[in-house]
Amino acid sequence: MNLKGKNVLVTGGAGFIGSHLVDRLITEEPEKLVVVDSFFLGTEKNLSEAYKAFPALKLYRMDASNLASMIQLVENEKIEVVFDLAVIPLPTSLDFPTWTIETNVGIAATFCELARRGFIQTLIHCSSSEAYGSAVHVPMDENHPLVPCTPYAASKAACDHIVLSYRETYHIDAVIIRPFNNFGPRQNLGSYAGVIPIVVRKIVNSEPIEIFGDGEQTRDFIFVRDTVEAMVRIYEEEETRGQVINIASGQETSVNLLVREITQVMSAPDHPLIYSAPRPGDVRRHCGDVQKMKELIGFEPQAVSRENLAETVEWYKKELL
Repeated sequence: MNLKGKNVLVTGGAGFIGSHLVDRLITEEPEKLVVVDSFFLGTEKNLSEAYKAFPALKLYRMDASNLASMIQLVENEKIEVVFDLAVIPLPTSLDFPTWTIETNVGIAATFCELARRGFIQTLIHCSSSEAYGSAVHVPMDENHPLVPCTPYAASKAACDHIVLSYRETYHIDAVIIRPFNNFGPRQNLGSYAGVIPIVVRKIVNSEPIEIFGDGEQTRDFIFVRDTVEAMVRIYEEEETRGQVINIASGQETSVNLLVREITQVMSAPDHPLIYSAPRPGDVRRHCGDVQKMKELIGFEPQAVSRENLAETVEWYKKELL
């Protein structure tokens, strides 16, 4: 399987992970590269490097859950491969649960239907480790129970069942990837930011860092460029079809340890911390089993490194200062 000369669509391609995937896909020399993004979180600025490297890149501001619009787009652009990363994120689901669920499920159903009707050849669907909920056993393999803790997580679990049902019933060419906690440049800095950009912002603004709960909750952090590398390799390996595959480092990092690492990188080891009540739906432990990924594509990303964290911090500082 090769992406060279293919017509490729990335939904959510102006977002954090999506824009890095677009950068990576350009190196595969596709015939056509198209991005669909609603700009709920994504920004055109995230694609500035992609435009330089691939001037023919096309960007559509559209709702990826709209089946009629997506049929028209994939027909007009003759799309063959879809990397489906469009999503309403977890923090939004705490404020707008119904909209989050309806939109996320609608996106998955739309692209499954496009595959069923033969409008596209291959669907790489991006799920989330949040579908597992808190760890029942560690590491969490792909057969770990799905016990979602938030409306977002429940929507992602539902999406996975939809994709698998279309694969079973209609034999669509599809694979589900479950990335764990990504970090890196371009992660959203706004109201729905992740823990790393929030901590960087607090240090830059000389404000106390707020940690929810005791800070001993763990996540499996993976650098965004490792994630998109795994995505491309998963497409290339035909044995992945019909599978659910974790994309993770296989190592746990507590929030407390992560915050300490960031303060060290930013030369602010004594920055004040505040511990607040736990957030609703916050999972306690996350650590991905990476055995299937290693067996299928021979890839084993590292956990949080000082180098990758420093690159990430520098990007945020430039954005904030």
